[in-house]
Amino acid sequence: MTSPSPSAADLSRPPLTILSEEEELFRSAVAELAQTDVAPRVRAMEEAGKVDSDLTAKFFELGLMGIELPEQYGGAGGSLMMVTLAVEELSKVDASAAIQVDVQNTLVNYPLHRYGNEEQRARILPRMTSNTIGAYALSEPGSGSDAFGLATRAEKADGGWTLNGSKAWITNGGEASVFVVFANTRPDMGYKGITAFIVEKEMPGFTVGK
Repeated sequence: MTSPSPSAADLSRPPLTILSEEEELFRSAVAELAQTDVAPRVRAMEEAGKVDSDLTAKFFELGLMGIELPEQYGGAGGSLMMVTLAVEELSKVDASAAIQVDVQNTLVNYPLHRYGNEEQRARILPRMTSNTIGAYALSEPGSGSDAFGLATRAEKADGGWTLNGSKAWITNGGEASVFVVFANTRPDMGYKGITAFIVEKEMPGFTVGK
């Protein structure tokens, strides 16, 4: 049996282990940042139990909090591979700092850009690339990793929705101002009733616990 010849499209895509010149330069820049700005702060951040706010500001300044987002929203217009490289290089020095960047890019910015409407994108995304931390609120005390078992409910109300429930173990939760919160709008439909809402910290009835 002979193997089929690779198509022209297959030949045009290098293996993931071979980085482009742009990706190599990007990785080197993040690696340098990790050594010069992250490493000296690690012990203090461990003792404080949180990422240094000055370091977070540096991440925003260098475009690491909006790597994939288009430039029209203040993003870097990069790729998922570049997000991966940034998280990998930061993780070599401090996993918590890396996770802050990871969550911002993959669990907050991506769904807001991919599934939000244009009004939501224009209103929220420029903040996410300039000075606002986001969080992805899925897990709950009673469901944990069983996302389909979440108890938070959402009901139609005048001018929008009312959400009732609580979330737990939310990365970036203490620092975030924008939350992607999952709730069930139709419990009778089971998991098919689950959707996501943009919740901002100053909205009435919203609180952040310990």
